Amino acid sequence: MTEQKDQSTQDTHKKERILQDIAMLRPASSSSELLVAGGTVSTMGEEGAAEPIQSDKASSASTTDHHVKDDDIERIPGAIFPAPATILTQEGPHGLRYDFNLGIRVKLPEGEQWRLRFWDGQTDTCLYDQKKGGEVIYSRKKYFLQGVIELFEDEKLIWTHHYNARGKKVAIIMPAGTLGDPLGWMPYAERFSQVHGCTLTVVVSEMIRDLMAPVYPEIRFMVDKEFGAVRDEFYATYYLGLFFHDEDQEWQPRDFRAVGLHRTAGWILGVDPTESRPRVAIEKPDTRPIEEPYVVVAVQASCACKMWHHPIGWLDTVKYLKKMGYRVICIDKDPVVGMGCYWNALPHGVEDETGERPLAERARWLKHAEFFVGLSSGLSWLAWAVETPVVMISGFTDPMNEFTTPYRVFSTHGCNSCWHDVRTPFQHNDYLFCPRHKGTDRAFECTRIIGTAYVIDTIKRLCRDHGYVPPAVAAGEPWPDDKERAEGATKQEGYEHRHEVYWTL
Repeated sequence: MTEQKDQSTQDTHKKERILQDIAMLRPASSSSELLVAGGTVSTMGEEGAAEPIQSDKASSASTTDHHVKDDDIERIPGAIFPAPATILTQEGPHGLRYDFNLGIRVKLPEGEQWRLRFWDGQTDTCLYDQKKGGEVIYSRKKYFLQGVIELFEDEKLIWTHHYNARGKKVAIIMPAGTLGDPLGWMPYAERFSQVHGCTLTVVVSEMIRDLMAPVYPEIRFMVDKEFGAVRDEFYATYYLGLFFHDEDQEWQPRDFRAVGLHRTAGWILGVDPTESRPRVAIEKPDTRPIEEPYVVVAVQASCACKMWHHPIGWLDTVKYLKKMGYRVICIDKDPVVGMGCYWNALPHGVEDETGERPLAERARWLKHAEFFVGLSSGLSWLAWAVETPVVMISGFTDPMNEFTTPYRVFSTHGCNSCWHDVRTPFQHNDYLFCPRHKGTDRAFECTRIIGTAYVIDTIKRLCRDHGYVPPAVAAGEPWPDDKERAEGATKQEGYEHRHEVYWTL
């Protein structure tokens, strides 16, 4: 009786939360984005973005040229990243100071006799060569370079330093507010520490720290507000993000839209960009949350272009999964997400496990699921991290953008991949972002043309590949009949005859 009462209370709270969302017309908040978005950080209105500091190949800068925002964290001007040490951390000859905490940085001794030269040691490219005195010079490139610094006195080379982080402290900073991005980037951060033999600190959000610190004991994790107290320790610092307007390639050697959301970290850090699965902490990893076989779904996203827009796609998919005998669990953060008159709610038939839950708990649900069906969102990356097969439905990103899954659902028979179009950079403040067809009959056609038959065929293939026998089939029932399913879908009340084309195709 007590259990029934507790369940009734939980259901009442969930319904009240949904009603409050709708009544207030609450848009997808930044907090809701943390769990369901595969990379949205809205601090600057751009995804993990940092506007590049305009400069020549190398620039002079005041050592106090940093900004303090409302959160009292000193940040790099025009960027969301906490600022590096004001006083350069390494000491050279004649009072020279240097480090690699915002590209190559050097403070020259006073006097007119000094000449400074920067090299990229890997490509043997001279980046800077001028006579200066008493100024701070920093390279335009902020990503990893095999930097070489040369100091001349009266045209005589008197000192050379080759980048060498072995045994030194290095920081890698990732924007807060995302789930998928840091999950994709963390293996490259670890790879960097292994290649260079450095002592690594990674700056992330609290939720990522709690999810990853227990399984990366050799790496120190902290949040950005803690960075200022230790920033004087670091020999080098690198900044990971999705830089939408970095036309001069100051922050990334290759545009992330050309190499993939996760592999861009490998390019920025100068390590092998081959993808690798991250590790995450899992709550009660050896205990199933429920005994019966189940499938996890996630239907929400931080903006409309990430969602599956087929009118009965989720309804029919959930119905089919239940006919297979699976329980269908939804672990999105919010049961209702939207803005204005556009709202997306959980499909009928799912079991609602949404809410403010630790990521380690969600990882547990994903680990023990038969498979996961979701979008280009953070929960797909979390499912991949715990080695659960992922069916990913996405049209606004090209399949190369995310981790490799043989169960990617993507159609080339309509507009697609606008995420990668540099002519129309993604706008995070536009919930209905659809740069080519917004306001027309073709809006969001990238996923609207993806029919349920395509998704269900992909699910069937996954089951065959992994040797899964659905519970209903194991109990002697035949596989749900596709023809019966399609005919039933077209008869659902409220849908026009034109939607029958999705099935006849």
